[in-house]
Amino acid sequence: MTLEAVLACLHLLALLTMVVFLSSEAALCRGEWMNAAVVQRLARLDLVYAFAALAVLATGLLRLFLGAKGVTWYVSQPLFHLKMTLVVVGVVLSFKPTAVFRRWLRQLRDNGALPGDAEVRATRKWVMWQAHLIPVIAAVAVFYARGW
Repeated sequence: MTLEAVLACLHLLALLTMVVFLSSEAALCRGEWMNAAVVQRLARLDLVYAFAALAVLATGLLRLFLGAKGVTWYVSQPLFHLKMTLVVVGVVLSFKPTAVFRRWLRQLRDNGALPGDAEVRATRKWVMWQAHLIPVIAAVAVFYARGW
């Protein structure tokens, strides 16, 4: 049971880290606040977000294979498959902002250009979709963990 508790704690810590850094991206990704420092910060925040997301995945896999319930229990739960589908959707949603933040950083370094308001708004929408998906994934996880 100690291993289960440690894995659950690490999974939750990674998830909370991911949420904090994604929330920071959403807060900063605004046209009226855009400057060189914000572009650089968004790229760094997104990098930490990516590492936190990888930690969520790693700890989730550890819970799946080493946890008390075992793989058989998880894969027998229909909501587990819904959760995994939503996780894949979240990963796909994250590609666009990551690519955009990297491009903004390259443009800033190459010629000092900042992104336009329309592009910032469009990118923020992608970040917000990710941010709104995370609580849905968490809710599904809570229900399937209780055998729904």
